[in-house]
Amino acid sequence: MAGQSDIKLSVIEKYYQRVDHADSLLCIGLDSDVERLPVRFADDPHPQFAFNQWVIDQTHQYVCAYKPNLAFYEARGDQGLYDLKLTLDYLRANYPDILTIGDAKRADIGSTNTGYVSALFDWFGFDAVTLHPYLGGEALQPFLDRADKGCIILCRTSNPGSGELQNLVVDGKPLWEIIAEKVRDRWNRHNNCMLVMGATYPEEIKQVRAIIGEMPLLIPGIGAQGGNVEQTVRFGVDQKGRGLIINSSRGVIFVEDPRESARQLRDVINEYR
Repeated sequence: MAGQSDIKLSVIEKYYQRVDHADSLLCIGLDSDVERLPVRFADDPHPQFAFNQWVIDQTHQYVCAYKPNLAFYEARGDQGLYDLKLTLDYLRANYPDILTIGDAKRADIGSTNTGYVSALFDWFGFDAVTLHPYLGGEALQPFLDRADKGCIILCRTSNPGSGELQNLVVDGKPLWEIIAEKVRDRWNRHNNCMLVMGATYPEEIKQVRAIIGEMPLLIPGIGAQGGNVEQTVRFGVDQKGRGLIINSSRGVIFVEDPRESARQLRDVINEYR
């Protein structure tokens, strides 16, 4: 496995360089539900990959990252996983400067984690993956030790029911705030951590930015979930107007003209940077 001394360009620096090159904080979620693909892809032997390739070629100039959610590929078994592998291979071969995020929400213990790390980072080749903190640092450590890869830890998620646990008060603080502090103080030793913060909770985005400093945030919840772009950007950007990876999935990939949708969203985001 790669160590810190092997790194030529860290994942965080790769993100910053891509933001500057594309002038974009936009991430497109390749949530390619096979039931929603346009009819013209139905007969392709690799329909999800063919669709992803089309979306990528249409939108790449306007994005800083692509984020497939593994659930949409795992649902098709080996065929879906192969389409996902083809997608990652295509991105590495044609757009290697764009950050790739595996939305997998993993973290376990022992040999189970070893399999997750190897599959996500080495076989698929993701630059970063989403992780949940509920099992503690022990479960996250094999991911965190990969200084060549990014660890994006769930903090305050965008779903309406997230507060059931994330807002529980422990020692006078909501649990999500404790998670942010834990990442800042203990888990980010290789400077390869980021946090997931939902756009549906802009005040918490403002608070977490004050807690973690310049650490990048992955922001779901724009579009169908109702997150506000202006508040998200104004409250969430770092001192250089970067530090956000703002995800949109259905609002880009399932429209008639993904290129124009991506361009418009990129430009709207940039109005508030």
